[in-house]
Amino acid sequence: MARLLCDFRFLIFPAALVFIYVQFRLFATQSEYADRLAAAIESENDCTSKMRLLIDQISMQQGQIVILEDERKRQDKECGQLKDLVREYERKGLQKLIGKEQLVVAAVVIMACNRADYLERTIESVLKYQNSVASKFPLFVSQDGSNTAVRSKSLSYDQLTYMQHLNYEPVHTERPGELIAYYKIASHYKWALDELFYKYNFSRVIILEDDMEISPDFFDYFEAAAALLDKDKSIMAVSSWNDNGQKQFVHDSYALYRSDFFPGLGWMLSRSTWDELSPKWPKAYWDDWLRLKENRKGRQFIRPEVCRTYNFGELGSSLGQFYKKYLEPIKLNNVRVDWKSMDLSYLMEDKYLEYFANIVRKAVPVYGPDAVHKAYNIEGDVRIRYQDQSEFEHLARQFGIFEEWKDGIPRTAYKGIVVFRHETSRRIYLVGPDSLRQLGIERV
Repeated sequence: MARLLCDFRFLIFPAALVFIYVQFRLFATQSEYADRLAAAIESENDCTSKMRLLIDQISMQQGQIVILEDERKRQDKECGQLKDLVREYERKGLQKLIGKEQLVVAAVVIMACNRADYLERTIESVLKYQNSVASKFPLFVSQDGSNTAVRSKSLSYDQLTYMQHLNYEPVHTERPGELIAYYKIASHYKWALDELFYKYNFSRVIILEDDMEISPDFFDYFEAAAALLDKDKSIMAVSSWNDNGQKQFVHDSYALYRSDFFPGLGWMLSRSTWDELSPKWPKAYWDDWLRLKENRKGRQFIRPEVCRTYNFGELGSSLGQFYKKYLEPIKLNNVRVDWKSMDLSYLMEDKYLEYFANIVRKAVPVYGPDAVHKAYNIEGDVRIRYQDQSEFEHLARQFGIFEEWKDGIPRTAYKGIVVFRHETSRRIYLVGPDSLRQLGIERV
């Protein structure tokens, strides 16, 4: 018995060790689980905090979405109201024209963008002489863009019809460094002329810009010229502008010329010409495009000696180029010419070549390096020959006229001949190397 008791006591010690080891492992495991539980609780709290932050951000974005949606609805409403207003003014404009189609000579459109003060000055100048002939020359303002001052100014006049060109497509220039403005202008011109010729169905349109004043006989001049435009298909357009129309270079308010160079700046064209031009209208620089030989196809332009428009827009898309030297000194005609009594048949293609050749033939030819000096000492008309562009530019600089060429043609030239007065009534003719042969003055 005592032996068994001894053996039992001997076993208690290892059992105690096992028990202690088990308890130690159990405690270690409980501590590890406690640490994991604490980490899980901390992670859950962090996740909850982030979720609450995300919920707050979503709530804020939902609030912004609601605000933006309200703003969009407001803008849509304003846009709808604006469209209704434009349609109403177009309706009023159409009502004014109903029953008067037979009387209309040409629609007059003022091309505008963002110069409300300039536009007002132009409208007032046009209305001063247009009121008495409003049925013959219905007036429009075409605005490119959404400048509110220009729109408000346009809509404040009951005497005109307002059009608005809105194009939000991005502009991609074809060459680096080009001004986007020239692309926008070309797009606006095409849209406005399409509207006037195809929506309003006019047979002729006179295009003005929002920085022009007109002469007292502006509308009589274009009414007389409209008959020429209809009869002679070799006339591409009729202009009221002379690039060399500065005070010292003009004299005769009755004188008109044909020119191979497109003058622009107040011009009239017919629907038949626009039918040809509209499908291939350029993306930019439309005026230079019209001066290209392949687009003119041998046709010419009618221009006056004394301008019937005056350009006062020193600030514009061309950044004042040429303004001080060439545009500001332009003489605006102040003589009320009775164009209805004038016989303009000499400007028809079949007569003009002979007419012009006769007056050039009478001019005294002057030769030599001092030709300009000699010309000053001759009382009558003078002609000076140039051999190439460089020599022409040298002569032009000496006299002070435009030196610029486009597609091989000097500004204002007819058959290579540039004509201008020089501080008197006498004419100076700068004659190209092949000009006299084209006029039949010299034989091959």
